Amino acid sequence: MTWFAVIGLCLMGAMSPGPSLALVLKHTLHAGRRQGMVAGFAHGLGVGMHALAAMLGIAAIITTSPTLFTLIQWAGAAFLAYLGLKGLLAKHATPTAIAPAATNSSHAARDGFLMACLNPYTAIFFIALFSQLVDIHTPFSVKLLYAATAVIIDMGWYMSVAWFFSQPVWLRRLERYSVWIERLFSLVLIGFAVKLVWH
Repeated sequence: MTWFAVIGLCLMGAMSPGPSLALVLKHTLHAGRRQGMVAGFAHGLGVGMHALAAMLGIAAIITTSPTLFTLIQWAGAAFLAYLGLKGLLAKHATPTAIAPAATNSSHAARDGFLMACLNPYTAIFFIALFSQLVDIHTPFSVKLLYAATAVIIDMGWYMSVAWFFSQPVWLRRLERYSVWIERLFSLVLIGFAVKLVWH
């Protein structure tokens, strides 16, 4: 039953709208399915690091140190603002000129991974989750199972989002408004950056 609780809570955490969703959609619509799925895969790896850190107690140190927490918070906000401003200031190609090569996989992987790693609230989420489900008697193999579950669910969700919105039927409709969608996602990222700092 505990494992099913982990599955349910991780699903809710992954599916909640936020900057990660905006980032994956941004990569998908701007550069294609492969880049969107790479961003989603890398995001899952970043989430896995938070989950494992929470299991090992490292994340507790971060959340109990106001200075370290603030540094991560500001770094995350700066990264979101950078991505948003980069999107707003980019020269937009016509829909027919947009190709998967517009953004290489290493950039998509970097963005997805850093999006997850630089979000201190992800650490808080996993501490809150695992503090209720894990104790000193929980075998390490079970802890790894819980962390792996978080990774698989996060990867699966965002890679599915990239796959779904890269379908031709969606792309044909969205390409007409690609410039405005790009700007909208960029504004969303900047908005989350401001919220992260002023929260």
